[in-house]
Amino acid sequence: MMPGSLEERYVRLEVMSGKNLQVPSGRIPAGVYVSITVDSRGCWKSAISVFSSNQSVVWGNTVTLPSHTSPALSVEIRASYEAGRMLGNGEVIRKLQMSWDELLDHGDEPFDLSFPPIHDVCPYLTLRAATVYACDEQDSTLSNSLVDSDIARDTDAGHALLAEYISSEAVSHLNDAMQHFQSVLDQCPVGHPDHAAALTNLAYACLEGYFRKHLQDTDTTTSLFREALALRPQGHPDHASSLHNLIRALNWRHRKESTAVYIHESAQLCCKLLPLCPEGTYLRSIGVDGEVDYVISKLPIDASDEGIHLRRNILELCPVGYQLRPSALDQLAQALQTRFQQCGNIDDIDETIQLRREAVFLCPEGHSDRGGFLNNLAVSLAIRFHNQGKPNDLNEAITLHEESLHLWPVGHEFRDFALDNLGGALATRFNTRGDIDDITRAISLRREALTLCPPGHPGRDIILNNLALALKTRYDGSYVSEDLNEAIDRYRESHLLRRLDDPERHVTLCSLSGALCSRFTHTRKNGDVEEAIQLCQEALASLPSLHPDKCKSHAWLQSAYLSRYRIQLNPADLSSAMEHFRLSSIHPTEGFPQRIMVAIDWARQAEIYQHESALEAYQMCFELFDSHVMSRSSIFSRREAATAFHGAQSLPVDAASCATRRDNLRQAVELLEQGRGQQWSLASRLRTPLEDLWSANPQLAQRLSELSKHLSHAQGSTGSTDPAAADRAATEYRRLTGRWKAAVAEIRNLRAFSRFLLPPSYEDLQAAARQGPVVILIASQYSCSAIIVPTSGDPHNVPLPSVSFTELNNLKDRFARAIRHASVMGPKVPRNDLIVLLRTVWNEIMLPIVNVLENVLKLNHRSRIWLCPTAAFTSIPLHAAHPFQTNADGSKEPCLEDLYICSYAPTLSALVRSRQMMKKRVTPSFATIGQGQPGAGKGKALLAVDSELELVHKLVPATAKRITISGDTATRAGALQALEENTWVHLACHGKQDPAQPYDSHFVMRDEHLTLLDIMEKDIPRAEFAFLSACHTAVGDEKTPDEVIHLAAGLQFSGFKSVIGTLWEVNDAVAKHVVEAFYKYMFMDLKDGKGVVMDCSRAAWALNCATHAVKTKVPLEQRMVFIHIETNLIFLHSSYLPCLVLECFDMHAVKWRTRKTEVFHQLLRNSYYVMREVGPGIRPSIAVMKVQVKLGQADI
Repeated sequence: MMPGSLEERYVRLEVMSGKNLQVPSGRIPAGVYVSITVDSRGCWKSAISVFSSNQSVVWGNTVTLPSHTSPALSVEIRASYEAGRMLGNGEVIRKLQMSWDELLDHGDEPFDLSFPPIHDVCPYLTLRAATVYACDEQDSTLSNSLVDSDIARDTDAGHALLAEYISSEAVSHLNDAMQHFQSVLDQCPVGHPDHAAALTNLAYACLEGYFRKHLQDTDTTTSLFREALALRPQGHPDHASSLHNLIRALNWRHRKESTAVYIHESAQLCCKLLPLCPEGTYLRSIGVDGEVDYVISKLPIDASDEGIHLRRNILELCPVGYQLRPSALDQLAQALQTRFQQCGNIDDIDETIQLRREAVFLCPEGHSDRGGFLNNLAVSLAIRFHNQGKPNDLNEAITLHEESLHLWPVGHEFRDFALDNLGGALATRFNTRGDIDDITRAISLRREALTLCPPGHPGRDIILNNLALALKTRYDGSYVSEDLNEAIDRYRESHLLRRLDDPERHVTLCSLSGALCSRFTHTRKNGDVEEAIQLCQEALASLPSLHPDKCKSHAWLQSAYLSRYRIQLNPADLSSAMEHFRLSSIHPTEGFPQRIMVAIDWARQAEIYQHESALEAYQMCFELFDSHVMSRSSIFSRREAATAFHGAQSLPVDAASCATRRDNLRQAVELLEQGRGQQWSLASRLRTPLEDLWSANPQLAQRLSELSKHLSHAQGSTGSTDPAAADRAATEYRRLTGRWKAAVAEIRNLRAFSRFLLPPSYEDLQAAARQGPVVILIASQYSCSAIIVPTSGDPHNVPLPSVSFTELNNLKDRFARAIRHASVMGPKVPRNDLIVLLRTVWNEIMLPIVNVLENVLKLNHRSRIWLCPTAAFTSIPLHAAHPFQTNADGSKEPCLEDLYICSYAPTLSALVRSRQMMKKRVTPSFATIGQGQPGAGKGKALLAVDSELELVHKLVPATAKRITISGDTATRAGALQALEENTWVHLACHGKQDPAQPYDSHFVMRDEHLTLLDIMEKDIPRAEFAFLSACHTAVGDEKTPDEVIHLAAGLQFSGFKSVIGTLWEVNDAVAKHVVEAFYKYMFMDLKDGKGVVMDCSRAAWALNCATHAVKTKVPLEQRMVFIHIETNLIFLHSSYLPCLVLECFDMHAVKWRTRKTEVFHQLLRNSYYVMREVGPGIRPSIAVMKVQVKLGQADI
């Protein structure tokens, strides 16, 4: 025969790939193969390959076929449902008969062989065929490889009939298919290698009939799938498909029966299945993802530890990039949020927000699910705002709700959610800002939401409740009775729609109670208040003991009792109200803001009705404030937290006033200290000296020291502008804070440290008066008075009956106007307005205090006193109080500064802390820092700065190391370095107190501002003295005057023991006269390097002398502007030993020489310094000591 004749021809066929390979029955195959039949004697099967996600398969198998044995060939695409041992030959996807010529018509190039369509899509194979004239034995393996047996025939028939059933939904086909599959199962009993496959085929047919409601027995289906799974354990090639089949059956059963046990089992199986299904596989994209999505969305919110653990497992199986990850994130977030609402753990709501931020990030603009994830994140932020009171949370929530509403336009199925939630956020903002537009819009939005939830709508009860809440909120501000009556009606309608087991039913009960109380107050109908009390009691009884909302329920119940007391005056109602105030404020799982508001109201109502619990209420306020503010991770956010509560700023002085009126002066001092200066107190905890602790327990000291450093580093200033990063930082800060608190608690268990870092007792605070009495001036709405803390013994109360709270604030404002007016007057023009005001300060405030100092405490003139003003007193120049009166003999009546050397103290605690931080003196170094040319936009040029620096430099003793920084070198970094490296500093430049954010108060440097925050972050324990020749360096802000947040206080916090600051604007041209006089007095004993070393404890005396000395050169307001703030420290040196000067009644000085060191030490232990000018013509001594013990004649 000739070559190329039909009898000798072979065809080499390469089966490359297939696409659009849909299975007629819709079942997900384990793999797909190609079968080619040449004649009845044999056929060829390709390898079984798995589907990819786009319904394509790659084979790359080659076979050599004898074309001379048959005029045509048959090509079949079959689906296999077993990855391991096959049962039968699988389901036929499509079959095609073709001639050899058709096969060889494409040359040697690949071509697509198209099959009849399935669901209007034609599957096709990519083949390549070529004629060969010699048979490669390796490729010519044709055999009857399709299984032909009763089991195989029944199985194949079952697959074919099931596909027909899926297409036609003819029940007869289903019954026939199940009959064939049952026959196979009967032939493959337990122990047969195909038993699991037979179980699966029958179960699948049952499930398809169940889907189409032609079968009802779901128990049999799931049982068959479970039995098959048990026979295919982990590691079996068909384990993944068996898991998927059971998950599918359980999910469908859950759809029909809504039984939680099925979805929980399905979720657990999903956690096992997902790791077995690589990305891109058909099973993953077509089968698994859809079932997992159902599980994620339908798994009930379970806030138990087990439920959250399951949600975490599901999330771990949804890596970044996986399409279901946003849903998994959101559902885990919902479980955590629910647990937070039940238990109040702030970590849960923080993690909720973190997870929902990621979900939003994974759904950018244009994503169909973005609106839902935005809404949920906004809800979580609003919840955290209610718990933590962070304004940024509320602002962000409103922004996100607005975006969500935009994405859910009219007609969208979730628009009612967007309307209602945005309305709630706006109503909340109305409560914080009082903008009537917010509450008006909130009501409008919720009315629109209600129209979208007609009677019968499952969410109508919630919308009714929330609309009522908005109406009640507006009523509380406008007292329009129509709003209140509608609110009550809406609440009642919502209450009727709520099931008895509704977890939010207590919300409506309490809200309706509050509305009824408001109407009772207006109408005095007893039925309203009686019902209100009953509703609150029912709400309380329905909640578990640690439910966060129990706090609000107690608060509503106290409101009901108090409403009834106001009308009926039954003392039992007042007692009940105060008890529920207490229970609400101490509830541990509610956030601090809510409890603080309750405690503030408790204190106010206890004051109004003179209830004995008032002091307990104030104490609770301070404890809650301390915990709340400490939870904030940045300095700015702490102040934000401290100023967020209406009326809270006056709590310290009101508490002191309350204790004073009850004749408990010691507690008055303690409460005032606990409530004032909290910002400094919190910051100082991280710098607490630990010398005693190191001796007692070095390990604990080391741990606390390291934790304090980590906390100090973590707290930062403003935090990140990225909300997600800020949340992460806050979480880390809270974690560190928890460890720090645990260490402190452990320290308190030590015998000598039981009060470690607790609020100081009066005995602790009295140490501040060791060198002279401290005068605390209390400005409260209830009373104005002064408390004098003496060196020893009980404090003394000085009533100020001539001064009311309103008059004091008017006096403060009049001073501000008089100072502004004086600043534009000529230097020789009398300051009559100021004189009148200073005379008022003397007569009505300082004279009663001086009378006690002189007549009760027997305090000698020219002694040291410390003024500790509060509230409005902080803005009044108390040190400059003056009678401006001439006696009959022509002598001048002395003013306060003639009688005493005055210093200011921010708080008693600050004085005590500084003494604890006293270090061994080092060689003094003096830095003069000046910036007279700050640059464009930073203030006018200060022409006298350079000459002032030169003057100071000349007056500083040559024994001190001196450095001057000015001009281009006076930068922020240069000034900070000078502050850190020198013990004495003189700073001349522009100073600015920022009223909105006092931590941004600053000195103006050449490049950047040197802010209060910059200074606070430095720890300079060896620093001694700073003279701030700049404006506004010792005046706090209006919002929190008792926090004493100003530049001078910042320098004290960083380590400077003695500071000269200013209360208002300084005229640099005349200020240098005060500066020159000050340093002359300060260093007058140190000329030519002789005498003792530089001593910052002389500063108050030097300033006193300087302001007297420049009376003819410097206007009154520019002399008053400088004040001394001292931390009450004394540095002792061996150079003091040769000569100490004792004060004598005849104003002469005599020298006393020590013969015995012990006598000297006895004298020091029982004496205090009084800095003064000894007398006319007599050289001032370095110190005058007032001896408080009797020494024998032999000792002198």
